[in-house]
Amino acid sequence: MRMSKLLVPTLREVPSDAEIMSHKLMLRAGYIRKLAAGIYSYLPLGLRSERKAEQIVREEMDRAGAQELLMAALLPSEVYQASGRWEVFGDNMFKLKDRNDRDFCLGPTHEELFTQTVINEVRSYKEYPMTLYQIQTKYRDEARPRFGVMRSREFVMKDAYSFDKDEKGLDESYRKMYEAYCRIFKRMGLDFTIVDADSGAMGGSGSQEFMVKSPVGEDGIAYCDACGYAANYEKAQCIPTKKEYPEGDLSLEKVETPDVHTIEELVAFFGTEPYVFAKTIIYKADDKYIAAMVRGDREINEIKLKNLIGCVNDLELAEPFMVRQLTNAEVGFAGPIGLDIEVYVDLEVAQMKNFIIGANETGYHYKNVNINRDFTPDTVADIRVITEGDICPKCGKPIKTTQGIEVGHIFKLGTKYSKALGLNYTDESGEPKVVIMGCYGIGVTRCIAAAIEQNYDDNGMVLPVALAPYHVIVVPVNNKDEEQMKLAEEIYNNLNEQGIEALLDDRSERAGVKFKDADLIGIPLRIVVGKKCNEGIVEYKLRKDEKPEEKTIEQAIKDAVSYIKSNL
Repeated sequence: MRMSKLLVPTLREVPSDAEIMSHKLMLRAGYIRKLAAGIYSYLPLGLRSERKAEQIVREEMDRAGAQELLMAALLPSEVYQASGRWEVFGDNMFKLKDRNDRDFCLGPTHEELFTQTVINEVRSYKEYPMTLYQIQTKYRDEARPRFGVMRSREFVMKDAYSFDKDEKGLDESYRKMYEAYCRIFKRMGLDFTIVDADSGAMGGSGSQEFMVKSPVGEDGIAYCDACGYAANYEKAQCIPTKKEYPEGDLSLEKVETPDVHTIEELVAFFGTEPYVFAKTIIYKADDKYIAAMVRGDREINEIKLKNLIGCVNDLELAEPFMVRQLTNAEVGFAGPIGLDIEVYVDLEVAQMKNFIIGANETGYHYKNVNINRDFTPDTVADIRVITEGDICPKCGKPIKTTQGIEVGHIFKLGTKYSKALGLNYTDESGEPKVVIMGCYGIGVTRCIAAAIEQNYDDNGMVLPVALAPYHVIVVPVNNKDEEQMKLAEEIYNNLNEQGIEALLDDRSERAGVKFKDADLIGIPLRIVVGKKCNEGIVEYKLRKDEKPEEKTIEQAIKDAVSYIKSNL
């Protein structure tokens, strides 16, 4: 492709609404353009990279024995209502009605549709195991679309579903997808880690996420270098750490604490440490209100709490007027004593002695509180967020934490959808059985953003060869120099003939402008044809290297072909 003919509207200024580097660079490099919040068009370079990610996924899924098909994106409500997820997805689902007032949605995910397809089309148990997949646009009405294509309302996803006769079969299908995912992300050049994860609205018995470590990642990862344990914050098991508290069974005492609301203010007021306090947070869980308690230096893990409660829809903080109604106090003074709602207590709080809580009276706290004497929790469980330095639940060594970008997620669904929708089979002995399912997703467009987050410098993207829109860019320094242009054309044509996707920058621009654009758009290799071309010498530079090398024309072409093919 010639740069003079390529639609590549690069920008010199960083767009004001772009927050992270992948978003900034995809806009500046002319990969994408914003249409509305969380909705983007892909321009030629961006589409080429996205298609390459798709092809890697497709090749490895096919290699693992999965079959590709394509479902509709506009879907009737009935199948989601049968599984109960029409309500579970809530406002995150784009819902609409047709002219006959029938409910539809834009597909957020397709477990139900794949299940219905197998019900309709599979006739015999002999056809199992079976894994089907598609690469398709999904739609989710994110409350806060942000970070460009990282969290958008329209995105390309690969979703696959396995169908097996028993749990042993599911284990084997899951293993094949696990291995396929490892190959996919390695081919994409991503530095990833695999963590235990929460299954969320997808349901099922277990799941793992494939995470790209990045400071801009929205997901927290807890990991242990000593034993290899890794889990996201939603799933990471927290082992209680012991603290020293006053001995004995001290008398409960109400203390006036005017204008003291936060843990920081309480620590200063009482002259003690945050772990001496237990904070009580009031939540609305579906149609009821509950209280949750963690130590003053901890945070509540709302996913763990939601799963513990069995919350069908959203778990959210109670409205201030309801906090006042339930506790008879302003926000900041809630406590478990006398509450007429269920109280969920973290494991660490259950170990505390003579601690401090809100008194359910504005401007007052209780000190010397002890569980079972002063209040009895309804449930004691792990409901907190893991933190750096916590004890590894596997080996007991200190946990480390980091942020990550989720690029893939695999689930053991079990019978959640097959039971709900009636996906059964008759086995060899004539007995009816329920099909066992698995689900496997990859955020294809998110993979591009994740790759950029791990591969950029001050000049632009440093894309892995497998995801770069073109492999090599050939740059004649002066396009008015006939000898330079002739040689540049020859190199360009030679590379293309050998299967190397090459660009020829034939624009009437200064060499510096051409170099900047090549760096910005992330082309892995640059060959510059300059003044030494009459000596048979060109400049050869890998995007990831600081300095170029001088090579003969033949050697430059040979090395370029070898480098590109060895990195695909």
